[in-house]
Amino acid sequence: MSKVVEAAVAALDPKAKGFDGTAKFVIEGEGSVYIDANGARAADDEADVTLTASRETFEGLLSGDVNPTMAFMTGKLKVDGAMGTAMKLGALLG
Repeated sequence: MSKVVEAAVAALDPKAKGFDGTAKFVIEGEGSVYIDANGARAADDEADVTLTASRETFEGLLSGDVNPTMAFMTGKLKVDGAMGTAMKLGALLG
């Protein structure tokens, strides 16, 4: 597991506990982070929604420097699956 994925799991796990649905962040060239009601973990399981971004974009989303909606609108964040779940995830990050 890459250090980027490890850091993402550590940052997202406390926020993700109780998340309603399943989501997967694919960090290009690093790996995947899976989020469900139990929290966050490194995994590549099937999810309601899959979000794909570069390491830089993902780190910006976590830090709050990158707005999830703007990242999506400008093509820096790709969303595949349930848009409603993606919106819940955006609220969790923000």
